[in-house]
Amino acid sequence: MYQLEQPIYFYVLLAIPVLALLFFGVLVWRRSAQKRFAETGLLKKLSPNRSVFKAVLKVIVLSLALACFSFALVNPKIGTKIETVKREGVDVVFALDVSKSMLAEDIAPNRLEKSKQLVSQIINSLAGDRIGIIGYAGSAFPQVPITTDFSSAKLFLSSMSTDMVSSQGTAITEAISMAQTYYNDAEQTNRVLFIISDGEDHEGSVDQTVEAATQLGIKIYTIGVGTEAGAPIPIKRNGILQYYKRNEENEQVITKLDVATLQQIASEGNGEYIDGTNTKEVVDTVTAILNGMDKKEFEAKQFTDFKDQFQWFLGGALFLLLLDVLLLERKTAWLKKLNLFNERT
Repeated sequence: MYQLEQPIYFYVLLAIPVLALLFFGVLVWRRSAQKRFAETGLLKKLSPNRSVFKAVLKVIVLSLALACFSFALVNPKIGTKIETVKREGVDVVFALDVSKSMLAEDIAPNRLEKSKQLVSQIINSLAGDRIGIIGYAGSAFPQVPITTDFSSAKLFLSSMSTDMVSSQGTAITEAISMAQTYYNDAEQTNRVLFIISDGEDHEGSVDQTVEAATQLGIKIYTIGVGTEAGAPIPIKRNGILQYYKRNEENEQVITKLDVATLQQIASEGNGEYIDGTNTKEVVDTVTAILNGMDKKEFEAKQFTDFKDQFQWFLGGALFLLLLDVLLLERKTAWLKKLNLFNERT
């Protein structure tokens, strides 16, 4: 198994065909200039040891050196084995609201970005737990299945936006129902669902859905993002404000944090409501909640002993550069004796 740390440096390989084109361009120009200076037979007498083969060889050696430098910058890593490790933790699912109201900027930089920061910081504080991520607006969709791969989870988290769901609204009930399918370990007694939302425009009665979740042992915590004073919803294109969202009466929409709804969901879900304004306080609260739960031991497979291999390519590049310096553009005595190019008649 291998990993490529910086694959973007493969673009360095594009310098090789450029080098080849430059070389052949210089070669054509040189021949043209030499023909104007003297005839071919006379040039051979004036420079009998000049070798075209050595010039081509130097370009090949330099191209190989560039290729080695490219691979050294990419830094391939090789994993020597797969280990099965024991981990202890709980199953944690995050349901993130990606409705348009989450674009409101009453909390910096906006509600959605703040929510993603909160989830990312919570993930950083976790140890042996498994996590999953759900996105929802007018409908819910699975973003990251239950996993121990925190790096991948944060990568997918960062790509979440309000454009991921065409239908608008806040389908908290769908998110809770989908979360129930995430907990695939029947022996896991501690199952936690964190709903990160402004709680506004939530659709349908959530009571029955919450009750069904609690019967499966799921504890529901809500994290409120936004302010009760509210703010308009900016619609931007390429980061530039186009307009503020308006309703059917052409009045500017002001979206407000619905604390009451989020507190009700948390209360019925055997959890608690958490104010999402202060990131550190949220992380500390979530950490305390999870640390207070019994941890279940489970097995997870992971690749170990990934070792850097850049040094081999760097050494090869330096050797080839040294060889290029030592190679002179004149015929080697033993090659001259072999008469490979039938130069002697």
